[in-house]
Amino acid sequence: MTARTFRIGGDLPVGRIGFGAMRLPTEPGPDRAASMAVARRAVELGVTLIDTAHLYGAGANEELLAEALHPYPDDLLITTKVGVARTGPGGEWRLDGRPEILRQQVDDALRRLRVERLELLQLHRIDPETPMAEQLGTLRELQEAGKIGRIGLSEVTVADLEQARKTIDVVSVQNAYNLLDRAHEPVLEACTAAGIAFLPWRPVAHGGAGAREEVAAVARELEATPTQVALAWLLARSPVVLPIPGTASIGHLEENVAAAELRLTDAHRARLDALAPPA
Repeated sequence: MTARTFRIGGDLPVGRIGFGAMRLPTEPGPDRAASMAVARRAVELGVTLIDTAHLYGAGANEELLAEALHPYPDDLLITTKVGVARTGPGGEWRLDGRPEILRQQVDDALRRLRVERLELLQLHRIDPETPMAEQLGTLRELQEAGKIGRIGLSEVTVADLEQARKTIDVVSVQNAYNLLDRAHEPVLEACTAAGIAFLPWRPVAHGGAGAREEVAAVARELEATPTQVALAWLLARSPVVLPIPGTASIGHLEENVAAAELRLTDAHRARLDALAPPA
């Protein structure tokens, strides 16, 4: 039986299908109102993990979620990410893990999300121009100051993860991973062994025709949708996997959340496993 919840860091329970807020429009008008309705519907459906980031609209996504959901339910975790900033030569986005940038983005996130502590804060990317120990040390200092509860990483290798764990307690990893893209299988295996939450972004694959046909065939047999099959496969892949599918549609949101109820047989899983070569 696939577990429906997971405790991030061993003590923070969340439902295993979360919601990625990146796709929600934030501009004033009907689209913003629709975005707020999607966020509220996610909570109504029992979603307890919502993912956002400073990068998503330079904080506008964080502000949208706060407007839609604050004051937050006690069991809702909104996790955000820092470490990408508009500090390029022409004001373009770039990886920026300098301590002053990380501190400012954490303070901004606290203000925008209207919280006193970020229960889970993830480093969006490791900045290759700033020593990793300096980036993680800054986050650890913010954690010790009470501004961060737990720290996670995004788009890292196994070597990155091993090195980071010498400086901080890593409780989550957010890497691209899905039914047809398993390049980060070694990272998932490392997270499974260590009990680290693995949040696959881009969790629904759009692969070759043959693969799509096989997924559709499994979906027909289970009276489900291909998207639900892809999410159910992720849930069955490892107990630490917490998919965060994103959408701006309430219908798609409801479809995604319902995937938690779908159960794949061993035969279905074997067919789906065979769709992508081992990493």
